[in-house]
Amino acid sequence: MVSELEKKWQEKWQEEKLFESNPDDRKKMYVTVAFPYPSGAMHVGHGRTYTVPDVYARFKRMQGFNVLFPMAWHVTGAPVVGIAKRIERQDPWTLDIYKNVHQVPEDELAKFVDPEYIVKYFSSEYHDDMTHMGYSIDWRREFRTIDPHYKQFIRWQIRQLKDKDLIRKGSHPVKYCPSDENPVGDHDLLEGEGVGINELTLIKFPCGDDFLVAATFRPETLYGATNFWLNPDEEYVRVKYNDEKWIISKESFGNIIHQKESMELIEDVDPKEFIGQYVTNPLTNDPLPIFPASFVDPDYATGVVFSVPAHAPADYIALEDIKNNKELIEKYNLQEQIDNIKIISLVNLKGYSEFPARDFLNQFNVQNQDDEKLKDATNEAYKTEHAKGIMNENTGEFEGKRVADVRDDVIEKLLNENIADKLYEFAEKPIICRCGTKCVVKELDDQWFVKYSDEEWTKKTYECLDQVEVVPKELKANFEYYLGWLEDWACSRRLGLGTHMPWDEKWLIEPLTDSTIYMSYYTIAKYMKDINPEDLNDAFFNKVFLNQDGANDGSINKIDPELTEQIQKEFNYWYPLNWRLSAKDLVGNHLSFHMFHHAAIFPKEYWPKGITVFGMGLLEGQKMSSSKGNVILLSEAIDKYGADTVRLFLMSSAEPWQDFDWREKEVNGIQRRLELIQEFPEKVESLIGEPLKLSLENEIPTVEKPINKWIISQINQKIGDATEALEGFQTRKALQAGLFLFRKDVDYYLNRITSIEQEEKDTLTYIVNTWIRLLSPFVPYTTEEIWDKYNDDDIFMSSIAWPEKDDSVIDANIEKSEEIIQDLAKDIKEIIKITKANPETVHLYTAPDWKYKVYDIAQEVGKPNIGEIIGRAMKANLHDNKKELSKFATKAGKSFNKINYVGKIDEVSIIEDAKDYLESEINAKIEVYDEPTYDPQNKAVNAAPYKPAIFLE
Repeated sequence: MVSELEKKWQEKWQEEKLFESNPDDRKKMYVTVAFPYPSGAMHVGHGRTYTVPDVYARFKRMQGFNVLFPMAWHVTGAPVVGIAKRIERQDPWTLDIYKNVHQVPEDELAKFVDPEYIVKYFSSEYHDDMTHMGYSIDWRREFRTIDPHYKQFIRWQIRQLKDKDLIRKGSHPVKYCPSDENPVGDHDLLEGEGVGINELTLIKFPCGDDFLVAATFRPETLYGATNFWLNPDEEYVRVKYNDEKWIISKESFGNIIHQKESMELIEDVDPKEFIGQYVTNPLTNDPLPIFPASFVDPDYATGVVFSVPAHAPADYIALEDIKNNKELIEKYNLQEQIDNIKIISLVNLKGYSEFPARDFLNQFNVQNQDDEKLKDATNEAYKTEHAKGIMNENTGEFEGKRVADVRDDVIEKLLNENIADKLYEFAEKPIICRCGTKCVVKELDDQWFVKYSDEEWTKKTYECLDQVEVVPKELKANFEYYLGWLEDWACSRRLGLGTHMPWDEKWLIEPLTDSTIYMSYYTIAKYMKDINPEDLNDAFFNKVFLNQDGANDGSINKIDPELTEQIQKEFNYWYPLNWRLSAKDLVGNHLSFHMFHHAAIFPKEYWPKGITVFGMGLLEGQKMSSSKGNVILLSEAIDKYGADTVRLFLMSSAEPWQDFDWREKEVNGIQRRLELIQEFPEKVESLIGEPLKLSLENEIPTVEKPINKWIISQINQKIGDATEALEGFQTRKALQAGLFLFRKDVDYYLNRITSIEQEEKDTLTYIVNTWIRLLSPFVPYTTEEIWDKYNDDDIFMSSIAWPEKDDSVIDANIEKSEEIIQDLAKDIKEIIKITKANPETVHLYTAPDWKYKVYDIAQEVGKPNIGEIIGRAMKANLHDNKKELSKFATKAGKSFNKINYVGKIDEVSIIEDAKDYLESEINAKIEVYDEPTYDPQNKAVNAAPYKPAIFLE
């Protein structure tokens, strides 16, 4: 249940329309976050994603910006259709997930056979959860991507690209779900997000009337093939393809048939019958014996492998294993073939032996072909040879060329000689569709593609990237990489929810293609409810977004000119987008597409300005996954802890781009911290002995006492730190300054003050008034309640000004003075503990002037140079005792850079001012000396600037 306090403020904010953003004369701040795909309930990982932009939006609103933070629902695509099908056929796993993880009531679950009902149900639930979390969203701009108005916008977008010759028709390998008969994107998958598709070369090795067909990344290594591998424990088949008979694994046939549809299955074959036989190397005509190998995966490529032990660690270790396996050798009568194997080197690699595969096996300490480290050794070997290898004399016409340069030439040679074919395969497996089906790679014909490979477009998109601020900065290099390597993208599907291709109705526009520039649609979405979607045409969108009259399709704007102008002004006010927030796994697709499409469609002044990325969420150390039931629902977390606790934990546990870990013990700790914040104003009220009054102005009080000056200086430092952190989306760092360190300073201050006079009353009021402002973006319910209780102005906490750092009250001397007191109290207590003393009086001796002058010299010298410090101190004749001077100058040279030197301070008056505090802390009388008039144990000689000498008596 949402608490009464939360409900109260939600209603008040809604009544006041506090977060409804309209153009005015303020500076604007437009922030969007990737809209969710509502096929299940929100969990705390989603909570982190949507709390970050809300904190930033609230922060900028308090800074005086006119902030737009909208939200919508991405319901395009096939996943929800697959869910509906599984619900309809009563799939036990799906029913369990939706009943027990997503907590859908039985009567609602029965309606989930309709995919549109699923997205309606969960988008409504998302809306409620976001409202309960206190998000400052302008809900007038809410839409679903299957709304008729949005579909018209998407048709305009795709026609814009086609008119610019950035859409083509052709064939291309795609991830494909055989059950749905549809290409799939990352959002359609249960497993395998972000996995690429590799192009392999198929090599046909003659074996009697058949060809054993092996796939390889490295066709140039064919010159060094020594043998062949089959897995005798798996199933193989004979197939017919282009009048040839191929031997491949039975499992691979199920994949390959989607790329080579004319392939026919003839019969099953027993791989054991091939062990010990020979195939012919089609390039060298050498006979290659066929050996058994457990490492051969029947699901990868063709399930058939040729062996190059000089350069493939898996082949080298498998060959060593079989040489030592007497039982296997006898079973298949392989001794003669094994004795005749001669490893052939193909690549010269500086720093490695004739057979680099062996070197990489040793480097990774691989023990056998089942060792998990074999994959790492293989990857490193291939990568190193590709980068630095030179083909040697065993490679014929390619001798002397770089490995990286010959691969394409070798492929061309093999294809021309009909020795080879091509195959596409996933870089990793398994790839599982949300419908539960194992995906395959399919080469689609008659498919529509966005031409991200277009060089001119890519160049323009790099210009867009140049003016984008990326947070964190180091991810900009990832964008530079992806923009250059993006291939054409299959932008159409046969199945799912969404918008049909305007010129080819049998195709739907796929989910990522319809979510690249929807940020522009948000700016006009609030007007759509009063417009007939049929009246929205290219001429209307051209006028609003591009200030162009008319359209290529000859359409004329049907919307009232005055309304069109108003809508256009709204768009012009909010655009360009200031910040786009999304997950780091979308850098290579959605976020890159976002820049491509803006660069293609909009003028430069409307290109996006900033991108921030998110890490993933963990639950008690394990990756969150709704499909595996490893999640905490956001609604459950709000019910248990309250929205502010959830917000505070999510923002303090890690920076947004780092992975965060939801741990119940730590959430409970944050809940207690929140309770202390809630209790603090009452504590202050009891201390000052009168009602606490918080003012809108929150002026810094005028104070004389050093301790009051100190806390005001500390607070203004924290204001500066929190502000700087939030400007860069560093929510954890902002809370470190504005909550944790702030609290530590305040606790010390409360312990430090020995009386409450008007100065302290004013200072304590200033502390409360500043603290709730720094925390308001993070815990809006708590701070609204405090503000409402202790302030009479008719204004919301969410609307008052963010505090500004005042450099004039930040005093390094005051901060150093209090640091001396803190260190003294700690040092005296430590000495008492070690010596087990019970002193009546503690005598403190401050450093003489000459020691400060040595520090002045050290400061002038700058870098630690003990010799120069000693020399200049001696020359200045700072002290009569040269031995003591030299000794202290040496010490100063070693320690000076650690002490934050701010110049000479009147330590005696500082200690005198804090005497009551120090005496109460150590339960002894304090005596302080600037001259050692009483020093029976000669302790004063140990005094250093900021570090008085101590004598217990």
